[in-house]
Amino acid sequence: MLVSADYMPTEESYPRLISLAVHELRTPVGVLGGYLRMLGMDAATPLTDRQRHIVEGANKACARLTALIAELSDVANLDEGSIAIARLPLELFPLVEEAATHIDIGDDRGVLVEPRGHTAGARLRGDRDRLRAALRAIFTAIAREKPGPTVVVAERLLTHVEGRAMAAIVVCEEHETVEVHAAGRAPFDEKRGGVALALALARRVIEAHGGQLWSPAFDDARRSKGAAIVSLPIDA
Repeated sequence: MLVSADYMPTEESYPRLISLAVHELRTPVGVLGGYLRMLGMDAATPLTDRQRHIVEGANKACARLTALIAELSDVANLDEGSIAIARLPLELFPLVEEAATHIDIGDDRGVLVEPRGHTAGARLRGDRDRLRAALRAIFTAIAREKPGPTVVVAERLLTHVEGRAMAAIVVCEEHETVEVHAAGRAPFDEKRGGVALALALARRVIEAHGGQLWSPAFDDARRSKGAAIVSLPIDA
């Protein structure tokens, strides 16, 4: 079959393509994980310390692949609109506190994520677990890129946009000043090493709740990566 040189796949085709890839990847990764577990538990041929170390490393890599495939599946399902987003009453601001707990940045560099501002008053209907995971992914991505000891503030604000009640979470270093309604906005950089698809998934979850995720447009492009703003509509 001949395909025109200017053929481009439609945007609608990507979620289906990703779903197919997820389906094809899950089986071999599942088989690999099963064999590795069997190898580690085989009492008839005990492993040497070196062999056990290799198997444990392979198991960790396999678990990481499994998690990545799950994220890829969620991204595809959110893009396709086929994933169930809970719509239960919740308070957004306590989720910030929960998401900031046990942030994993890979090593101990003295980087703290500190929630500040309002602790209540941001009521909405949504998916508690997915929103908490989205916030944690954003906090983690920003905190892990700080070179040394610092405090990353997650400031919780109540505001109005075009007459609509909104909650905003401003994430930046404590010495920075960020305006929620600044004229300049920059897309939040989702292509960061070490976080897989967590940020792409976080943006989609926030948008599925009618919200937005962006970076403030600092003069220094490097600084725009180190800050984020999340806004979500709330019940008045």
